[in-house]
Amino acid sequence: MDPAVWQPGWREREIDRLQGANDSVGDGPEWDLLIIGGGITGAGVFREATRCNLNVLLVEQKDFAWGTSSKSSKMVHGGLRYLGSGQVRLAYDSVKERQRLMSEAPGLVDPLPFLLGHYRFKFPGPIIFGFLLIFYDWMARRWNHRFHNKLKTSLCAPGIRDDKLNGATEFGDAVTDDARLVLRVLQEAVAEGGTALSYVAAEHIERAKGGNKVTMRDEETGKVFAVRAKAVVNATGAWTDALRQEMGKEVVIRPLRGSHLVFPQWRIPVSFAVSFFHPGDKRPVFLFPWEGMTVAGTTDLDHSLKGRADISITQEEVDYLVEALNYQFPGAKVTEADAIASYSGVRPVVGSGALNPSREKREHSIWDDNGVISVAGGKLTTFRLIALDVLERVGQYLPEFKLDTEDSVIFRHRSGAKRPRAMTTACFRRLQGRYGAVVDVMLARSELCWHKIETTDTLWAELEWVLLKEQVVHLDDVLLRRTRLGVLLVDGGEAIMTRVKPLCMQHLGWSEAKWQEEYQRYRVLWQQYFGLPSRAERGQLDG
Repeated sequence: MDPAVWQPGWREREIDRLQGANDSVGDGPEWDLLIIGGGITGAGVFREATRCNLNVLLVEQKDFAWGTSSKSSKMVHGGLRYLGSGQVRLAYDSVKERQRLMSEAPGLVDPLPFLLGHYRFKFPGPIIFGFLLIFYDWMARRWNHRFHNKLKTSLCAPGIRDDKLNGATEFGDAVTDDARLVLRVLQEAVAEGGTALSYVAAEHIERAKGGNKVTMRDEETGKVFAVRAKAVVNATGAWTDALRQEMGKEVVIRPLRGSHLVFPQWRIPVSFAVSFFHPGDKRPVFLFPWEGMTVAGTTDLDHSLKGRADISITQEEVDYLVEALNYQFPGAKVTEADAIASYSGVRPVVGSGALNPSREKREHSIWDDNGVISVAGGKLTTFRLIALDVLERVGQYLPEFKLDTEDSVIFRHRSGAKRPRAMTTACFRRLQGRYGAVVDVMLARSELCWHKIETTDTLWAELEWVLLKEQVVHLDDVLLRRTRLGVLLVDGGEAIMTRVKPLCMQHLGWSEAKWQEEYQRYRVLWQQYFGLPSRAERGQLDG
């Protein structure tokens, strides 16, 4: 990636360039493809389109990965539940893509063992589940499950409910930092010549001769400009209908909210992801180790979108998850007060009319509205395959375009840096996975920056790097998506603000007044959308 791209000030200069082109050309510069939406689906289409040598612009109304793509369950999984419900093709594709991502991006997508307990007279039993896993492992071309007796199960998951416990089955899947995955995919596309802009809204699409004229607005300055594109992809996830309804199309998305609680690992120490069924509604829930914490999730509830407002957990969801944890780990006696953060995302599921939200299918769907291609549904794991399906539809609007469907490498740009002696293998592997080819440049900075931030695995060098090189606009971009410090540290990282402040002022050129504005914005966002409901209410009363 060009070192000048995504540095502080680059975004503003690029918008000025596009706006200036309006003055000289009239309708703005022409692109082969405009992608609206900077989550994993949009990023995947962006990556594959640039690989096929298209001239591509991606815009995101908020920050990259602002929506569901930073608030998922973090799983890059093979879709075992889909196999159980007869969605064999989705499960097969998920397994193959999971294996690809683990192979190409170790340190970003890593193996995670799962544990499912088997209880007397409860479904599923170990034999039936074992047969399902044989097929599951066959698709991955590797044997990756085993049965543990009651004693071994208790050692693997200390404190697990042992009443009528027969044992547990261990099987393999994978976990990621979803927001960093989006950033890595975007950066691969930028390195291939694509342009990606955050905080730019696509306000109006007008069918023009030979393509589309799209009116844009810079969300930070209010500047309005237009671009022309031969084809447009609407990859706005749960907000897909908003753009389609402007064109008179029917509502197709059923937004489903999934919420999670984040606990210190010492409070519920697990080295496996533990999957089980909620004692109330019998839905599958799980807790898993992530970034040195323990995360519990997820709910699956119908959600009413309110514009582009963020999503927050409800008190009912908190109670639901706490009840589940205390059922499966009765000795832990977990309370809401033990959680240090929460997060909630909305799944862009294509509605089928199922009464139970959890029974809705998770396959993606594509609609072609006269050159505006909308895509929704699907899973984090299969973003590459979704992108290829979208580009196949796009091809009819680009006469000279030939879709390259070969089994291509996603992450071409990798680091050739050698591990510094003072850095552990695990730390170096993590950096290579998250930052790819730029790790050597990052590590060229002072070794003093290699220290970890508080109790996390995040280095001060990473924080400086994202400020310098990753199109940061707001403080929440840094703490909630470029890094995950906002959900890994108590009170959203309040204790490190005295060190974060001078870094932002130095690298982003913020004044004291600008810092105070960003700090207050972040505190409000965190308390409302990443804290706990009861604490948010107390904060409002205290205020």
